Amino acid sequence: MSTLLFFILSLLLGGSLGAGTYYFLSGRHLTRSEPEREATVLLERIEKVFKVVMAEGYFTEIYNYQHDKNIWNLIKDKKKALVIAKAKVLVGYDFGKLRYHMEGAERKMVIDFFPEPEVLSMDTDYKFYDIEQGWLNRFQSDDYTSILNEAKQTMNEKALQSDLPRIATNQVQLMMFQLAATMNWKVDMQLPEANKNLLEEYSTYKPIEAGVDSLNRKSDS
Repeated sequence: MSTLLFFILSLLLGGSLGAGTYYFLSGRHLTRSEPEREATVLLERIEKVFKVVMAEGYFTEIYNYQHDKNIWNLIKDKKKALVIAKAKVLVGYDFGKLRYHMEGAERKMVIDFFPEPEVLSMDTDYKFYDIEQGWLNRFQSDDYTSILNEAKQTMNEKALQSDLPRIATNQVQLMMFQLAATMNWKVDMQLPEANKNLLEEYSTYKPIEAGVDSLNRKSDS
């Protein structure tokens, strides 16, 4: 009788332990915690601007980054990466830089100085591929920041060298003349010679050229 009772108690105890183990491993007794997020947004200042977007372009650039580190002229440690950068570039005018005066008797707006088109906004996306680094020459956070800054600067230069400034220049002049005409006003461009030549230069067609830029940094240390 005692043997049978011991056997039954052993079965009950084993079943309880098995159920408890399953309950523990299944994680049902655990409370899943959500990651804590905290953000602080500070508004530094607000400025009144009169900037108008006249053209937008989409660019894709490929950068080959390489940095060779020469250790005592005995060991060459190299790191490199392939960076693909994409950008949406908005080109337009800051009318705060425009200088003009009104001649009300003749219903005429005289333009004394016309500013250059500029990149007003750039939305960029970067991806790193084929990252290789040595034992001592490794990528640091400053390296990534420097690469992205140079890539953004190159993208800015490519945008200004493309046909976007010409499109923006033609668009803004068309807009000004049309707005003036709707109010029975005239626009008179009385620009200095240098400013006039610059405006004509931006009115010249410039095709967008695709290319591969290399950001090569080689130094011995």
